[in-house]
Amino acid sequence: MQLHRGTSLLLNLGHALDHMFLLIFATAVASVAADFGFARWEDLMPYSAGAFLMFGLGSVPAGRLGDLWGRRSMMLVFFFGMGAAALLCALAQNAWQMAVALSVLGLFSAIYHPVGIPMLLQHATRPGLTIGINGLAGNMGIAFAAILTGFMVKYIGWRAAFVMPGLLSLACGYLFLRMAPAETESPARRTTRARVGLAKSQMARMLTVMTLAAITSSLLFNFTTNGNGELMRERFAGIVEDPAQLGMMLAAVYAVSSFAQLIVGRLIDRFAIKRLYLTIVLMQIPMFLLAAQAQGWWLFCLQIGFMVTIFGAIPFTDAMVVRYVDDAYRSRVAGMRLAVSFGVASLAVYSLGPAVKSAGFDSLLFAMALIACCSAFIVAWLPDEPASTPATEPA
Repeated sequence: MQLHRGTSLLLNLGHALDHMFLLIFATAVASVAADFGFARWEDLMPYSAGAFLMFGLGSVPAGRLGDLWGRRSMMLVFFFGMGAAALLCALAQNAWQMAVALSVLGLFSAIYHPVGIPMLLQHATRPGLTIGINGLAGNMGIAFAAILTGFMVKYIGWRAAFVMPGLLSLACGYLFLRMAPAETESPARRTTRARVGLAKSQMARMLTVMTLAAITSSLLFNFTTNGNGELMRERFAGIVEDPAQLGMMLAAVYAVSSFAQLIVGRLIDRFAIKRLYLTIVLMQIPMFLLAAQAQGWWLFCLQIGFMVTIFGAIPFTDAMVVRYVDDAYRSRVAGMRLAVSFGVASLAVYSLGPAVKSAGFDSLLFAMALIACCSAFIVAWLPDEPASTPATEPA
């Protein structure tokens, strides 16, 4: 039984909103800093770390409640909670009020990945493609955050960049309430088995690799998505200065890069995960090394390059969950993985401003190349799939 098309559309839109909300502040941080009396944006950036810490820590209870209470109910909490938290951010008058509001936003945003994605995948016959489309939607939310915030900052003000998506999220919550069918049983009672069976030792190894790879992937994701706007502003000084134009350029980077997830999703349905994952991770290393020294339009091209590899690596962790983990436990497994990876990755957001202030973006990009090397080493330890199990077996 497939999900109703309207419900699937709202679940994909929810992924777009989830990523968009978390990056509005990073895109508008220079304007917010000036409004709050900070001389440099780097000094305000650490106040947003609570959002990403709560995004990680909140994934554990969200995943547990998704399995035991119901995914539909938790998605309603997500839509309405995100909308209210965004409006709270718009009302902040100083850095600490913004830190609290962003932390609340992070807590509600934690619901989506361990709940919304398993809900979308629970009846998918081609999970890789479904993950790819969902990832494309999420990354379009990142692109929309860049362009919306750029125009809002220029013409209305940074507060409007929180208000408009907040109202949209509340509207989506109402539509989801009306359209999503009630669940007849909690996911924990379901008997849908994993597509690929692994021995206990292989499962333990897979979960360890998945979690460690998710940590390095989350570090790169947060360093880039939270720092790309200011990196572009710095490297285009004297070439492009208009915030709306820079926002459109950054949106273009994310929009083009987003299609990598769609392509990777299709490949995941046809091929074993390990070789694909390792290839994409290895491609990250030269992209970061070249970007460290690039300026102007060369940087723009390399930003597309390294974001293609970062976005392209994202579907693999969700694909591993749906391929190797029974549906009854997927939300909890995803929640625990996200708690560890984003809990650690919140350090990236906290340290981004101070690191750039003291060492510059070139040193940060070299550090990201080193993180990509660690990712490749970790992914190489993934267990091989049993030869007797075809990669295209339906879920």
